[in-house]
Amino acid sequence: MKVFNKRKKKKAEAEVSVTELLNEASSDIDLAGSGQIAPGSDRSDDMDLFLRNETEDPEPSKKKGPDPQAGETFTCSQCGHQKLIKEMRKLLYVCPVCGKHHKISARRRMRNLVDPGSFRKLKCNVGSVNPLDYPEYEDKIAALQEKTGMDEGVLAGVGEIEGQRAVIAVMGSEFLMGSMGIAVGEKITKAFEVAEKLKLPVIIFTASGGARMQEGILSLMQMAKTSAAAKRFSESGGLYIAVLTYPTTGGVSASFATLADITLA
Repeated sequence: MKVFNKRKKKKAEAEVSVTELLNEASSDIDLAGSGQIAPGSDRSDDMDLFLRNETEDPEPSKKKGPDPQAGETFTCSQCGHQKLIKEMRKLLYVCPVCGKHHKISARRRMRNLVDPGSFRKLKCNVGSVNPLDYPEYEDKIAALQEKTGMDEGVLAGVGEIEGQRAVIAVMGSEFLMGSMGIAVGEKITKAFEVAEKLKLPVIIFTASGGARMQEGILSLMQMAKTSAAAKRFSESGGLYIAVLTYPTTGGVSASFATLADITLA
């Protein structure tokens, strides 16, 4: 109510800036970033510096271009066409010869999507857990965090798309196939709650193999948790847009991924 009352008082004034709006929800949004990404972190206040790790790109081939200084090349898995990584970035990793859409990381998708400098990551106090003491699970999570620069299988925050603010979540198949465990379920739920508080739409790009088996029944419970959050958001009058990317299967497709007002695939 505090957020709504403040915005009502400013109705006659100029549009509230993104900084002012985010300050009203500072308990939910991470504003402490330095503008750079430390190893193993996806925090950033500046989208121009959002990608620092070369693992953001699909793994390049070992072959070099005609000029060794030109950079590494990317080989299309469908037709074998080779093109420089920097050129494939401009093409959003769509092969110019056969048209195949290659997978891109959650961080690169976010960078391609939001206006530069507009993204703020949502705070989430729930990290990865190992409730079943699954062998080597914690080591695998730590290795993926270092490799991908993400703390879990979804990147969520507030950003602008062509000047329009929204709460945006992007799942990453590069992190345990984007599977939904306790931390992912909490981030998705948080996205809906913050969007309701700020009266913003929610846009979620799904890419998941489903519930995370290493967390057992607790991962299955995230289906109910995220579905309930989506329902509450809908009942409050919020707009929810889901973009289903490959793959979207299992518990994610059976819960929040298919509950949107608008579904794109």
